[in-house]
This record gives sequence, C-alpha cells and structure tokens, in this order.
Amino acid sequence: MLKLYGGKFSRAAIVQWGLEELQVPYEFVLLDLQAGENLEADYTAINPIGKVPAIVDGDFKLWESGAILLYLADQYGHAETAQQRAEIAQWVLFANATLGPELLNEATRDREMPRLLKPLDQILALQPYLLGEQFSTADVAIGSTLGFFHMRYKMDFSPYPAVMDYIKRMSARSAFQKTMGSRGS
Repeated sequence: MLKLYGGKFSRAAIVQWGLEELQVPYEFVLLDLQAGENLEADYTAINPIGKVPAIVDGDFKLWESGAILLYLADQYGHAETAQQRAEIAQWVLFANATLGPELLNEATRDREMPRLLKPLDQILALQPYLLGEQFSTADVAIGSTLGFFHMRYKMDFSPYPAVMDYIKRMSARSAFQKTMGSRGS
C-alpha cells in the first residue's frame, strides 16, 4: 500500500486530495515536524531534504508535492496521451512555480494577480475544469492553491467570478472536504 508522509497543516493535504480523487488506497504517516521526526534517519532515507510530503509506493520513493501529483496522475490517473499528461504537468508546475509564489509575494501581488487570474478566469468561464469537462490532477494543483489563499489569507478573488465559482466547485468536492476543508482555519 502506498504510504504518504506528511505533517499537520502541510502540503501533504494536497497529495491526500489527489489520492482521494483517484481512489488510491494509502496509509498516511503523520510526522511530528515540531519534534523533528522529518529529520530522523528513517525519514531522510525517503527524502534527504527532510521536507514533507513524500510517498513510498512499493520500492519507489518520491518527494515534492508537484512531483507526487504528476506521478499519481501518470500511475493511477486517466490521462491517456502524452499531450494530456503534458497539460496536467503544465498546470501543476504553474500552481507550484508561478501562481502560489506570486500570490504569496506581497511586493508584486497587486501587479501579478490580475495578470495571472484574468486568463484563468476566462478559461474557467468556458469550461468547468482546467482540461475541459473532466476533473483532473491539474484541478487538484490549482484548486488547492486558490482554495488555500482564499481560505487562509482571505484573498479577494471576486473580480474573477469564474475563478470564484471554480473555488466553490472544488471546495464542495467530498475529497477536498475530507483532506483540505479544515486547512483554512
């Protein structure tokens, strides 16, 4: 059985959401980050950096939430072509490398938010999910990022009504509620 290692209020919840959506059986191993369990030899054998999340799937070890999401999509998802896998990767990388950091950066947020969210709003005004009619791992990556900033930082996304509708759709999903729903408090 796949093992997911994480800490309380960590990015492991994003991976949990992905696992729940894909209906992959897993065991969650809660590490006490305050006590430094993530820096102990047993865990650094899985992730030498000592950060969470990480997974062990059989003999395969992987860390970094985005890499894990891409692996799960490829191993357990429904992307059938190289193009579909690339589109998922595009959104996962955008969430982790661009959207999240830009929303977090107070110095550039006011300038960057419209540049990033206006096109996203236009896409979501035409279709319910990032890849069209079907929910995918791309939605886990973007939905968790937008949901986190909306719930935790109370960011005002109201100028982007399709984005707001998307956040509502994502947060209403049972797998989101089970894994991410309480993270904003």
